[in-house]
Amino acid sequence: MKKKEKKIKEKKHMAKEKKSVLLKTGLLIIIAAVVCLLIIPVFKSLNFGLDLQGGFEILYQVSPIDGSNMTNDKLNATYKSMLKRIDTLGVSEPEITLEGKDKIRVKLAGVTNKDEARDTLSTVATLTFRDSEDNLLMSSDVLEAGGAKLTTDSNGRPAVSLAVKDKDTFYKVTNAVKDYENNIIVIWLDYNEMTDSYANEGSACGTSESNCISAATVSEGFASDVIIQGNFTEEEASNLVDLINSGSLPAKLTEISSKTVGASFGDATLTMTMYAGIAGVLAIIILLIGIYNFSGIISAVSVFLYTLLVFAFFWLIGGVLTLPGIAALILGIGMAVDANVLTYSRIKEELLKGKSLETAFKNGSKLSFGTILDANLTTLLVAIIMFYFGESSVKGFATMLIINIIVTMVTMVGITRILMKMFVKTKYFDNKLNLFIGVHEESIKEEKKKPIYNYLGLSKFFAIFSLVVILASSLMFTFKGMNLGIDFKAGSDITLATTEVSKKELRKDLKELELSEVNIDITSSETDIRVSDELKEGKIDKVESYFLDKYNASVDIGVVSNVVKQDLVNNALFSIVISLIGIIIYITFRFKFSYGISSVICLVHDALMMVASVILLRVEVNSMFIAAVLAIIGYSINNTIVVFDRVRENLRKKDKDNLNKDELKDVVNISIKETMSRSIYTSLTTLLPVIALLIMGSREILTFNVAMIVGLIAGTYSSLLLAGWLYVFFASNKKNNKKKKIIKEVSEKTVKGIND
Repeated sequence: MKKKEKKIKEKKHMAKEKKSVLLKTGLLIIIAAVVCLLIIPVFKSLNFGLDLQGGFEILYQVSPIDGSNMTNDKLNATYKSMLKRIDTLGVSEPEITLEGKDKIRVKLAGVTNKDEARDTLSTVATLTFRDSEDNLLMSSDVLEAGGAKLTTDSNGRPAVSLAVKDKDTFYKVTNAVKDYENNIIVIWLDYNEMTDSYANEGSACGTSESNCISAATVSEGFASDVIIQGNFTEEEASNLVDLINSGSLPAKLTEISSKTVGASFGDATLTMTMYAGIAGVLAIIILLIGIYNFSGIISAVSVFLYTLLVFAFFWLIGGVLTLPGIAALILGIGMAVDANVLTYSRIKEELLKGKSLETAFKNGSKLSFGTILDANLTTLLVAIIMFYFGESSVKGFATMLIINIIVTMVTMVGITRILMKMFVKTKYFDNKLNLFIGVHEESIKEEKKKPIYNYLGLSKFFAIFSLVVILASSLMFTFKGMNLGIDFKAGSDITLATTEVSKKELRKDLKELELSEVNIDITSSETDIRVSDELKEGKIDKVESYFLDKYNASVDIGVVSNVVKQDLVNNALFSIVISLIGIIIYITFRFKFSYGISSVICLVHDALMMVASVILLRVEVNSMFIAAVLAIIGYSINNTIVVFDRVRENLRKKDKDNLNKDELKDVVNISIKETMSRSIYTSLTTLLPVIALLIMGSREILTFNVAMIVGLIAGTYSSLLLAGWLYVFFASNKKNNKKKKIIKEVSEKTVKGIND
């Protein structure tokens, strides 16, 4: 009877557990459905860059006409002037950024008349002083260039100080105006005789709605610097300073690079990239469910939520989504899943030790958190360096990477664990470990019997392989060099939306246009022509018209000057060096110097393998290649930290000071064994979307994808095999030196004692 009652209770308990799991699974499905429905409208509400919707981009070098040195104040004044001019173009989401000490980059997504935009932007602002009836009194020539400054009046209120250069003219005008019936001087920026009038715009003077920026009452003649007073807030006074300086600044704007993207190109690029992204994400989800079963479904929900939050975060900060940004997002999904893989791997390890599911979940979550944090902080360090030193496209990639890291910690660490805990607490999966996370009972028994494999024995073979590849690429480089894009070689890139052309005919076209061919590449969807000439405004129009008339094809033209090339090369090298130094300092601080130096050697190896691949495969090297190198430096260090974190953990169980080299090798081999599956799974989840981008994505990020695939493969085996091998070398040498020092000291003391 008791057995029967016990069975009834067990059945009821199981039914209760099953019901709880079904309810929570239903909640999980609802969350996934809601998130998927929200992703599309949030994505559509984002601001897209010109590479995804077409438009015009131009980079100016700013220099004072009067020969003086460029200062931050002068550059900012020119920036403010250009902002005001962009408003007249009717562009909804313009991007205007300062680059370096003397450059301004303007991106006008969706602009259709690039000639009008170019003329409007490059015209220097005109400042004039007029009376109340709009008669011209003075021009900006009477002021010192950029001489307006923020100050205070006698009552301590914000005011604007004007540095007067032509004091005689200024005195004559102000002395005359003081006797006018309406004794005011109106300051105009870009006064238009057809539309502007103080009689009509007096009430709007000083606002963004009018070209009238100030109206001051004159009570006496001035022969010195003057102060414009009024009921200004500090912000209003500061804006007035910028506007006056922008109109009085004799700045010369030299166009040093430009790019036009047709709307059809942008739409096609966006469509191709999004299909590639969806395919990549689906591949990740299928892989996760295949490996981790029900926990893989939880990860899939987290991936959807992660994507939504990244888009929402980007929308909140007013970011402009570009092609490199989407590449970073898709790559970021693969990298974000690493947090789940790390946690799941730790939980499985605890289960293989015979722990209960609840205990394994608790311990696994705790043990994996430090590793996840270290891995993401090192990637964040590289992303910040990339953002600070990188140029336009690299900055876009870095911005998305930084957002990815923040959202990863929220969703893939926080929310995933909340969802897992919700199901673990039901007790339903206690005896269904394979269903929950892919652990068989047989695996628990077999795990204890598995011998330790000598992974470090393979290290020399991989080291030789890498050396052969690097040497082969060095020979190729000696004879053929690198296939440098216009970003690194300067010149112009002409893209035609047609493939119905031949190289022979195109060479005739270039000869007729008096252009020097560098490369012609006809792909399945478009034709890319690279020339060494830096096309100027008039020549750009001529080339566009020529190809449009002859082939009836949309034409995109990108131009890069030597100035931009030199800056890009310098910034790229500096960014990589700073990243490596930052990583070695961080790892030395968190671990030890032997870990840090081993990690950096492996990172240099990964970067060299990426360079070797683009040389051997003759892939074009452009600015996105630098983003790929920096991304791999940030990504590869993740894998290395995971291995070293396990080495450090296993060393704590040993007598570190008395370990010989062979015993140290055993510890490293055990650590590699324990992290092997995690590293392979993580590399796969990151490789899948990159492969999808390579097959289905835009040609614009071909270099990025090829470099990333090579970097991911090289980074995986260097983290697992080369890093540990190097660590054993440095750590054992350090111990030997320490032992020699101790023996020497003991010997010296012994000899001294005998002598005494």
